[in-house]
Amino acid sequence: MKYILVTGGVISGVGKGVIASSIGTILKSSGIAVTSIKIDPYINIDAGTFSPYEHGEVFVLADGGEVDLDLGNYERFLDITLHRDNNITTGKIYQSVINKERRGDYLGKTVQVVPHITDSIQEWVERVSKRPVDQSQVIPDVCIIELGGTIGDIEGMPFVEAFRQFQFRVKRENFCCVHVSLVPQPKTTGEQKTKPTQASVRELRGLGLSPDLVVCRSNSPLINAVKDKISLFCHVEPDQVFCVHDVTSLYRVPLLLEDQGAKQFFIKRLGLPEPAPSPRKLMIKWKELADRYDRLLKEVTIVLVGKYTQLEDAYASVIKSLQHAALASSHRLDLKCIEAADLEPSMVQEDAQRYHQAWKELVGANGILVPGGFGIRGTEGKILAVQWARTKNVPFLGVCLGLQCAVIEFGRNVLQWSDAHSTEFNPNTEHPVVIEMPEHNPGQMGGTMRLGQRKTLFKSKDSYVRKLYHNKDYVEERHRHRYEVNPAFVSQFEEKGMRFVGRSEDGERMEIMELNGKPGFFFNACNLMWLYIAITSISSFVNLPFTKETTIIHIPI
Repeated sequence: MKYILVTGGVISGVGKGVIASSIGTILKSSGIAVTSIKIDPYINIDAGTFSPYEHGEVFVLADGGEVDLDLGNYERFLDITLHRDNNITTGKIYQSVINKERRGDYLGKTVQVVPHITDSIQEWVERVSKRPVDQSQVIPDVCIIELGGTIGDIEGMPFVEAFRQFQFRVKRENFCCVHVSLVPQPKTTGEQKTKPTQASVRELRGLGLSPDLVVCRSNSPLINAVKDKISLFCHVEPDQVFCVHDVTSLYRVPLLLEDQGAKQFFIKRLGLPEPAPSPRKLMIKWKELADRYDRLLKEVTIVLVGKYTQLEDAYASVIKSLQHAALASSHRLDLKCIEAADLEPSMVQEDAQRYHQAWKELVGANGILVPGGFGIRGTEGKILAVQWARTKNVPFLGVCLGLQCAVIEFGRNVLQWSDAHSTEFNPNTEHPVVIEMPEHNPGQMGGTMRLGQRKTLFKSKDSYVRKLYHNKDYVEERHRHRYEVNPAFVSQFEEKGMRFVGRSEDGERMEIMELNGKPGFFFNACNLMWLYIAITSISSFVNLPFTKETTIIHIPI
């Protein structure tokens, strides 16, 4: 097994996840089986209890793991299925060590960060890296490990020490360190500054890890003099200094690294086999994809009515799915994110300009999407957006809370239940059209929602959504929610034209709904919007047919 550790310097959010995924893509194009691990040095057990403003979206894995959004990048770039253990946190490691101590596994010894915590980290990495990555049960050849945060962060120190030891544990020829650093370029001088990178690499080396490759993030390509300077002060050869400058799309990052010799570097450094000719087709397709993205001329405008729009990462999977779907439909996506609360009448008194601007963008959209969320803030704005879409025949897709808002809106304005609501927002309503799921445990916050990949069975053969799924009997989708449509009201909804065409295997959960006579108006109970449903929505938004000939690409969405 070969290991590639990706660390970051200067600032967080410099692009380690995309670069780690891109390295994996390059290796996979050479016929090498790749897996990934993301390390987050926070004490939380997982990402499930984070505020979207704190850490972006919670990415849900097939096994129900609530993990860092970078694992979504890995799955999209590498077309692999990861597991909850592929996301390591300080909380998980300490919990594991404490459980061992309570069982007496350490035979009464004093449990310390070194060696017990660091050993646990190394054992975890070795165990997870050898798990098969797909249904073919292929054991990976290379494991790419991204260490979250920035070198020098106090919470990341045990992990850095663990990998200092790990390089000797697995032998130096099987371990490679890639350091991603920022090279700022102040507008006042226009000069590319190397001092932050020098300081970052110096600190990394002082902790016992010497980078084999320095990847510099910058606004523009590094000039040779800057690369030579980084080489001189960071103890690497000039050809071990790569540049990832700002590009038109993420699709260009693997191509950028490959053009600088990344594939040859890793093959030589880790003693990997020379690539077979056939897998090279992946990079050819990747280039075609990147070129097509840059040539798109048609445009589709979609409004996302959300609650956490100040941070784009809060809706990362939804946005990336829409981008890929638009690309598959040969359209450039013009995505407008508006705060749901800005659509509410109360906003007129607070900020009339924001209110009118929000409605101007909503009414001018080709399609409307209402994603998931928690809490009552902005809910009425989402309901108003649903009402506009339904009454004005605007193509609409509701996901998770978007589905719930659509049910509430329909109950209020079609069934004439003025107090229709979710028990999350109004526990005393006489028409609780959305209720808490029986299995949800309100006394325990982490991992108690309905999580992971589940089957949705189609109950109607004349369903519009089923046709978009090529008339399949069922689809598998990932879930993350704790409220459901109240089964007691289903018959009344269906009498008025809201059809629950997709249900859970036991028939109790309403998963997919559509309105009679409105082929562009449907909902999905799943929190993560998958590629098929995204292409479906885009196809409706731009009035394109969704046929078996539609290209489905299992690389970045």
